[in-house]
Amino acid sequence: MRNEFDLSLYLVTDRGLSLGRSLKEVLEMALKGGVTMVQIREKEASTREFIGEVLNIKVLLKRYNVPLIINDRVDVALATDADGVHLGQNDMPWRMARRLLGPDKIIGLSVESADQIEEANAADIDYIGISPVFATPTKKELTKGLGLNETTHIAKLSRHPAVAIGGINQENAREVLQTGVDGISVVSAICSAPDPEKASRELLEIITTKKSL
Repeated sequence: MRNEFDLSLYLVTDRGLSLGRSLKEVLEMALKGGVTMVQIREKEASTREFIGEVLNIKVLLKRYNVPLIINDRVDVALATDADGVHLGQNDMPWRMARRLLGPDKIIGLSVESADQIEEANAADIDYIGISPVFATPTKKELTKGLGLNETTHIAKLSRHPAVAIGGINQENAREVLQTGVDGISVVSAICSAPDPEKASRELLEIITTKKSL
């Protein structure tokens, strides 16, 4: 699985933005619409609740052959045998995570400035998340977005595949893809959509069209 992932349309879940729908309900629609990677993000849940949510949707993701990534929590990734983990700059160091998870799991690392790319390039990780491209409520601690120029700069410097995240939707996805990233990551553009399947299809069509040019 480590070498078999596709960053094209990367969904990060947020129950608080899912219009009262269950995680499984939103995910099933999004998977039908074509999302290629899923990160489960649970900032408020207890460890037991988090593990329960992951186990509840794991079979669903396997059915679609879509990698299951856990946000921040290496312990939850280990407990559920998830496909990998995504680490922020303040989370467990990637070396420790790699030692715990082993050589076959996917590790993603957030990069929030060009200053962080040298360390990321030297790391035994699988992709970087360039974050946030635009200011977004899901990243309250980061009040200013990198913008398209800085995103382009970081993507060019990175030796790892890169996915862009932060305030991306159907209206700006095309210009974000022009920065040279390998994919886009969205939260509310799918989780808060009245029809997550339709929203996913629209985003995937934008991505496919851009990659075919």
